[in-house]
Amino acid sequence: MSDKISTLVNLISPKIGSHGVYANDEFFAPLERMLSETDPIFIPDKYDNHGKWMDGWETRRRRTPGFDWCLIKLGCPGTIKKIEINTKFFTGNYPPYAEIEGIYSEEQPDENDENWKTILNKKSIQGDAVNNFNAENESIFNWVKLKIFPDGGVARLRLWGDVFVDWDKISKKQILELSALNNGGKIISYNNAHYGDVSAILSYGRGKNMGDGWETRRRREPGNDWLIIKLGKKSFLTKAEVDTAFFKGNYPESCSIQAINTDDISKVKDEDWLTIIPKSILHADKVHKFSISTKFHSTEFSHIKLNIFPDGGVSRLRIFGHI
Repeated sequence: MSDKISTLVNLISPKIGSHGVYANDEFFAPLERMLSETDPIFIPDKYDNHGKWMDGWETRRRRTPGFDWCLIKLGCPGTIKKIEINTKFFTGNYPPYAEIEGIYSEEQPDENDENWKTILNKKSIQGDAVNNFNAENESIFNWVKLKIFPDGGVARLRLWGDVFVDWDKISKKQILELSALNNGGKIISYNNAHYGDVSAILSYGRGKNMGDGWETRRRREPGNDWLIIKLGKKSFLTKAEVDTAFFKGNYPESCSIQAINTDDISKVKDEDWLTIIPKSILHADKVHKFSISTKFHSTEFSHIKLNIFPDGGVSRLRIFGHI
């Protein structure tokens, strides 16, 4: 097992459909920029019609009492555990305080709805820094509200937690993409992810470019690269897809898929994995569809291991089945 373990999902990520709905002010920089999965950048000589271009959400200087705020719709409901308020490159223009609230609502909630709950009480934050906090309420939310006091800029907001799926409402005959971030799938380990954002491999849609996927560095030693996914729920698997969209001179020569049912992945040995898709040749910029042998259809699995040989890039991995 790699020491690069991720147990939480960024619930505010556009990769699961999260998006900004409203900001009371976006004079210097738009809300959507704050939700980007990429690290913030600074371009010294870049300006636009409103002033200095900044990589994040930035409001104008407030000249009246109050605070600035924005409303964000989560792509799927979840419980928030960790909070990251990144003010990188905001030095003399960051907000000195921030507060976060959440709500579960089928409709867009009113700003003053009495059901808003505090996720993070008003906290002091530092400029040009990653400010980390523990969530103070782990209820299920699908809307969040960020307040900044009194104004300023935030480069990135990330809310780490667990996706919530009401499995009791899902038919046991329904075929689902059980590896998808929106269904609670998550990458828990990998040996290398030199390029791109590894979580993109579990997001919806085809990749937008070569940076929208999992890509390893060029392997100069024997062996192969791999990653491990925990499915949203233990399930019976029927088919898989491996998409190499935009990977043309750097796609893996081949891949295999293994599976296991376990409550403690840390105790699993290499020989414990069952190969459900044998080593298969891959091609550039293509969706590869695989059927899982019927001999595995009555076996319940909790985790998937994707092996790529020897290295390269995969845009999307999709594992289908029923609970």
